[in-house]
Amino acid sequence: MRITHEADYAIRIIYVLKKHGGLITAREISEESGVTQRFALKILRKLAGDGIVASQKGVTGGYKLAVEPAKLSFARIIECIDGPFEISHCLSGEFDCTRIPTKDACEFRRIFDSISKKLKHEFECITMDQFI
Repeated sequence: MRITHEADYAIRIIYVLKKHGGLITAREISEESGVTQRFALKILRKLAGDGIVASQKGVTGGYKLAVEPAKLSFARIIECIDGPFEISHCLSGEFDCTRIPTKDACEFRRIFDSISKKLKHEFECITMDQFI
């Protein structure tokens, strides 16, 4: 399993915001994170929609963290961009298995669910305050 480039870049963008501690423009974020400005803006919109980032419009505007770094885990950032930690499509609420009568009876589903929860827990233990 891999996180998407978008989630990886979101973590890097959050790092830049944390490092600055205040408002910073999308252009500066792009330059420091190595993410194109267009892609950075797309990611910033998602992060702002989830309340992770605050934006201020206008000439003196920019972006800043809206969550304390100690309370912002990799898991939250990744889920904001990529959705829930589900290593298999069968864990999705929309999935209807045609092989068994109920999802809960599937041994594979139980294993995938357990691994997904453990993976999410590992990412929850990593918070942005751990990075200088």
